[in-house]
Amino acid sequence: MGVLSSSVSITQYRVEGSIESSFMETVTDALKKNTIREIDNEPEDKSVGWTDFQSPFKPEFEGSSFMYGTNLLFSLRIDKKTIPSKVIAKHLKMAVSKRLEQSEREALHKNEKSEIKDEVLRRLFLRMPATPNMYDLIWNYEQKILWFFTSQKAANEELETLFSKSFKLSIIRMFPYTAASLICGLEDAKKDQLEKLSPTTFYRGQHA
Repeated sequence: MGVLSSSVSITQYRVEGSIESSFMETVTDALKKNTIREIDNEPEDKSVGWTDFQSPFKPEFEGSSFMYGTNLLFSLRIDKKTIPSKVIAKHLKMAVSKRLEQSEREALHKNEKSEIKDEVLRRLFLRMPATPNMYDLIWNYEQKILWFFTSQKAANEELETLFSKSFKLSIIRMFPYTAASLICGLEDAKKDQLEKLSPTTFYRGQHA
């Protein structure tokens, strides 16, 4: 999901910590080191990394091309290969039959079946093109706020892991509770009251 989509869902984060020196150089280097790795013609089933907002299939991160004032704009890209279970079952059965015929046996050991399955999956993933998914993000480094343009759980988890790995900074998802605790400037007494609050469950009323 992207910044320019007609409808978007956004997850807001607070960035904890700061990059002390050579901010742009450090960020650029981190983006380059963790750029998405292409897995077409590779046996891997998933690849996660950063990509360029302007050219997501040819990321370069040169100069300040991703910098807009105090905001950084780039994207998280997740490439996945999904093979239908029936296709896996078909090729696995063919491979097992071939092994039985070659070995002139009636059954295979459990370890042999596991090895054959691993090899079948490796061959299938090698031939399968990956499906790319792009999720844009805007990072205001002065305000320490990050907007991630999706609310998908899996994508948010990948973002949190990769962001920490890349920039050595943690990000905190901003729910109403965390927003009140972290950015509202509450006094200690108010924070104590906030910590004692418990969630309220609302039920939809029945209409007569």
